[in-house]
Amino acid sequence: MTRYLVTGAGGMLGQDLLAALDGRAVTAAKRADLDITDPHAVHALVDGHDVVFNAAAWTDVDGAETAYESALAVNGTGPAVLAKACRAKGARLVHVSTDYVFNGAGTSPYPEDAPTAPLNAYGHSKLFGEQAVLEVLPDSGYVVRTAWLYGAQGRNFVKTMLRLAATREFLDVVDDQVGQPTWSRDLASRLVELADSDAPAGVYHGTASGQTTWHGLAQAVFALSGLDPERVRRTTSAAYVTPAARPSYSVLGHDRWAAAGMAPMRDWHTMLTAALHDPAFAAVLGGAG
Repeated sequence: MTRYLVTGAGGMLGQDLLAALDGRAVTAAKRADLDITDPHAVHALVDGHDVVFNAAAWTDVDGAETAYESALAVNGTGPAVLAKACRAKGARLVHVSTDYVFNGAGTSPYPEDAPTAPLNAYGHSKLFGEQAVLEVLPDSGYVVRTAWLYGAQGRNFVKTMLRLAATREFLDVVDDQVGQPTWSRDLASRLVELADSDAPAGVYHGTASGQTTWHGLAQAVFALSGLDPERVRRTTSAAYVTPAARPSYSVLGHDRWAAAGMAPMRDWHTMLTAALHDPAFAAVLGGAG
């Protein structure tokens, strides 16, 4: 019987991973349960597990600019500690990373082996974690980059749009950043599928197919929720200056799924439609009229 460990189990993706693993032998480790930078604690918990999913992360992109050492500890040192524990215990590691390891200057989907060049501190911290996993576990480490993640749990763009729709007549949303909105539940299912496969170790891109802008995503959220999409107006990134620079192009290529015997994940609009009709979003939708 395969035994699974999920770190970051209290987060949006972590909760969806637990749901995807329902009925299996799973240990859920929330932030309060495990400090992934503590080698002794990590080695003790990894022992007895066959697959480790690392969904623990520092996700405050802007905060990382002034607290880089803290971000690096979680996003860089933590995955390195997990990888070493997995090597020692003979477990496979599925580590979740980000499109922010790229600089966003591309004009076509980034292949999995594209050169990395983070724009901000958060991206640098995540790249450190990627490199550690791939170096320590060349034959049993999986790095899955995702982007524009949303789900029923936690804070995310889709839920924010629904919340603001209830209190504002119009929303101004940037239309000069391009990416692939991805439902955390679809990603969780794909991560489990990858872990259960005989896929070669290395980097995979766990994002929806297709592409849109934040404005396009917001309009789709409105339309699919029975709201007027014209209430979402276009603006540019210059109107929203943030401490951390954001990549303008975050579209990831999916060629390596073929090596795993899997098709790319479904189109972002199809995925969003399914998400917004899922019962888990019912409470959010109820307050968006």
